[in-house]
Amino acid sequence: MAKDSHQRAAEMHELAAHAHRVAATHHGKEDHQTGHEHAKQAMEHAAKAFQQSQEALEQSAMFAKHEKKS
Repeated sequence: MAKDSHQRAAEMHELAAHAHRVAATHHGKEDHQTGHEHAKQAMEHAAKAFQQSQEALEQSAMFAKHEKKS
C-alpha cells in the first residue's frame, strides 16, 4: 500500500516537471499567455505532488510503526 502512494507521488512530480518544461518552452517562444497557463498547471501539479508525498510519508510511518509492533 505504501508503495502505491509513493508511486502516485512520483507520477505527480513527473507531471509537474513536464508542465514546467512546457511552460518554459512557451515563454521562450514569446507565447506568454500559453506559458502562463502551463505554469499555472505546473503549480497545481506540484501542489498535488507535495500532498501525495506527504500522504506517502504518513503511510510509510504508520507501516513502520505497525511492523515494529509485530
